Amino acid sequence: MGINPRRQTPWSVLLPRKGHSMVLFSWNRRQERRVSRSGRQVTLPFFKSVEIAVKSIRARFFRSFITLLSLVLAISFYSYVKTNVVVAQGIILSQDSLAVEKLVQQGYDVDDPGNNPKQRWILSLSLLVCVVGIVNTQLMAVTERFREIGTMKCLGALDRFILRLFLIEATIQGFIGAGAGAFLGISVALLTSALTFGTHVFVIISWSDVVFTLGSAMGLGSLLSILGVLYPALVAARMQPVEAMRTRA
Repeated sequence: MGINPRRQTPWSVLLPRKGHSMVLFSWNRRQERRVSRSGRQVTLPFFKSVEIAVKSIRARFFRSFITLLSLVLAISFYSYVKTNVVVAQGIILSQDSLAVEKLVQQGYDVDDPGNNPKQRWILSLSLLVCVVGIVNTQLMAVTERFREIGTMKCLGALDRFILRLFLIEATIQGFIGAGAGAFLGISVALLTSALTFGTHVFVIISWSDVVFTLGSAMGLGSLLSILGVLYPALVAARMQPVEAMRTRA
């Protein structure tokens, strides 16, 4: 791939991808080189970091899809359980004896439908498995990107830039996966509740609680994604450039 020096700045960087393809990104030398007391440092604007993170996710679509899938499953289960609690609370407040009887048969505590130890235990395990899956996937991603990380460090990338890059990728994946999982879990919960108790559940439930469940699920998913990538990102940021470049692509 030829680079015209008149059109590209001296800081154009070619980073190897998996296989023969390469990711090309460049930044303006005058805008992004800042002089500090300790010497010259190469920094990137935040929007450029986001652009690089998006390209990295696209380049590793299958690996990103595995991470998203584990997050979608965990958050969908979380939002499913929380939405069922909202439906149960609405049924109890409506004082529909037949619907309340069905709730009791399903194992709900009429006095406190949200206080179910079994559901809390299963929910905690699903979220834990999600975090472990994200950590494992991201550690494998760091291993695959040793040479890429080493190249960036040899060209002046700081540890905080590498850390920021991984955190941005995790935030994007977490937001997309959590949003998809939250919508999926809430939709399935409302559909099954309508089939079990009738369509009048859409009238008696508190929609503000449903919206709160959606927001909490998306926030929790993003947080889990960031927590899951934090250790792999620290490992990548602390890598020595020479050792990273010695690894085989």
